[in-house]
Amino acid sequence: MIPHHLLRELQKKISASDHPKELAVEVMYTLQSHYGYLSDEALIEGAELLGLAPLELEELATFYDFIYREPVGKYVIHVCDSTVCWMYGHQSIIDYISKKLCISLGETTGDGFFTLLPVCCIGFCDEAPVMLVNGKPYGHLTPEKIDRILEELKEEKPPAVEGR
Repeated sequence: MIPHHLLRELQKKISASDHPKELAVEVMYTLQSHYGYLSDEALIEGAELLGLAPLELEELATFYDFIYREPVGKYVIHVCDSTVCWMYGHQSIIDYISKKLCISLGETTGDGFFTLLPVCCIGFCDEAPVMLVNGKPYGHLTPEKIDRILEELKEEKPPAVEGR
């Protein structure tokens, strides 16, 4: 059940919109930010708020790479698999991170810290190969640079996310 303060916030945004259904992605992101991912319950409640069938919202949720329908780690690593990153060895980056974290694409580390996912072009082709970590881009990746990034993330206390 959506907490009362969050429900009021969403209802206010939706009622102020001439076309509430256009807020579907924003509503999904808001719910995901609160819960850590877009659970089935959150999806159903979001659909009701927007006047959509749950299936309609599900179709949108599964279209977007940054809407998570399953729990993810505190740090979500998206490795770009665009043509340019492919030419610059994105697969070796995926293989290196997978080996380093002992997970495959789509998996989360046992401690719940990292999730590794592919993503199509993120628009940093001039810095290929590239990855995003919780939306922050890192380019010109090498094993050494990845090691530094992962170590910094392990030492850093991630921002608190309500509901997690």
